Amino acid sequence: MPAPLTRRKLLSAAGIGAAGLVVSRLSGCSESAGDRGVGSGGRGDTVGRQAASGARVDVDETDGVAPTPAGPDSPPALDGAPSVPGSGHRFDVVIRGGRVVDPASGFDGLINVGIDGATVTALSAEPLDGRQVIDATGKVVAPGFIDLLSYEPNEFGARLKLADGVTTNLAMHGVSNFAPIFFDRYTERSPVHFGGAFHHHFIRGFEMGVGVGQRLDTAQMRSLERLLREGLEDGFAGVCFSPEYSPGTSNEEIARLVAVAAEYGHVSFFHLRHSDPDPPGTSLESLAEVMSIAERTGASIHIQHLSSTGGTFVMEEAIAMIEDARDYGIDVTACVYPYDFWGTYLASERFSDGWQERYRIDYEDLQVAGTEERLTEQTFRRAVLDNKLVAALGSIPEEEVRLALSQPWVMVASDAILTSGLNNHPRGAGTFARTLGRYVRDIGLLDLRTGLAKITIQPALRVESMMPDMKRKGRLQRGADADIVVFDPATIADQATVAEPALPSVGIQWVLVDGRIAVRSGRVQTQILAGRALRGVVP
Repeated sequence: MPAPLTRRKLLSAAGIGAAGLVVSRLSGCSESAGDRGVGSGGRGDTVGRQAASGARVDVDETDGVAPTPAGPDSPPALDGAPSVPGSGHRFDVVIRGGRVVDPASGFDGLINVGIDGATVTALSAEPLDGRQVIDATGKVVAPGFIDLLSYEPNEFGARLKLADGVTTNLAMHGVSNFAPIFFDRYTERSPVHFGGAFHHHFIRGFEMGVGVGQRLDTAQMRSLERLLREGLEDGFAGVCFSPEYSPGTSNEEIARLVAVAAEYGHVSFFHLRHSDPDPPGTSLESLAEVMSIAERTGASIHIQHLSSTGGTFVMEEAIAMIEDARDYGIDVTACVYPYDFWGTYLASERFSDGWQERYRIDYEDLQVAGTEERLTEQTFRRAVLDNKLVAALGSIPEEEVRLALSQPWVMVASDAILTSGLNNHPRGAGTFARTLGRYVRDIGLLDLRTGLAKITIQPALRVESMMPDMKRKGRLQRGADADIVVFDPATIADQATVAEPALPSVGIQWVLVDGRIAVRSGRVQTQILAGRALRGVVP
């Protein structure tokens, strides 16, 4: 549990601050841990910000189609939304008779949706006439899902994202390229909207040629700062760090780049330095490191996949530390994926000596993604040479996944996108249907509106100060972008497995991207390339 308020006041008065609050939970951890190798407007936006920040909002008590009375009585609209078209207007698309859920405003009702071009122009209980009509009777109509933590939207993977209800694919785990090349490669070629962050690990290693265990000299540090500024000015949104994969990254290196991002008003995203509870170098020390950097720089930070880096085996303590920092005023959020195993490449630093003890797994717990193969000590060595991605089965306690998902400041994100080789994690195809099928409907951990908020309005709010186009996404309101998912709450489910990671989700019947039908009656429309580039902005 968070420290008592009186204790927090005493620590603050003593000048210890947020770093002291989190570090006080540890033994011998300082903010220089990295240097020791240790690791837009309207009621809808107001309620959405309450949901993203962890304030209490109305929730429903059912998982079925019938709406509950919580939320505003009138269909919501963004400030500056166009007037409702007059009687006799024929909409480009009408979604008729569905349960419309807008987690941003709390609206939940059986109404019709009218769409003109790329914009929602009407939400009405009255019949609407459309050139195309989608019968959503018995279905939920929601904002398109936003995958906050993905990678570049290759065509194969992006189609599976669409089948999972994703309309916006954000590579906030970092883009392995320069911004102009990234945006040019996918503009007018992507079925989903896309954007991404500056990838510290990639630029440091592949562009600058710095070894993963190597420290930067003064000239290299200046070059990296310059490259970050150029990346943000060219359209990247925020900066992503993965010091577990680049252990030579110092605390000072991170802090200087975080300060650049904060100067531009951008968020810093973290795959933390350590992913286990055993010293030397623990998950909690890694959390303390980034909290202290955030305090010193005034930065906004986001902890990626908290259940596999930062909270594994210590989730209760990690949540308490983050709550302390949030209470102190640090802008910190996190995300998780709804699986009890992680996956990564065998040649990475994550599989350095001692991995079995750190992660409480052994060779037989490693399954080569896209196959039925379980590794042995002998086959492990060969797979390392091939740098196979493996799923570490049983590596995340299920109770910790549930605990993390229950936190109001935790969102859902996949941390994966499939490629045609299929050597990837099934979360690239099933994260969002799994959230709504398993954790909303089957287990009842989350109610429907809360589950939807974690994959719509909360990720939109996390990045919209950097990406203004996101202010019209994650919402189903008049004036919002027509990125919409129509799904059956009784059948929505993931099918992808470690052996068959490309099995599409089921129960998602219609998906609209910018008002264009990208999934029709459960079938992805491969000819529709409606995705737009979402660029970050700087002052």
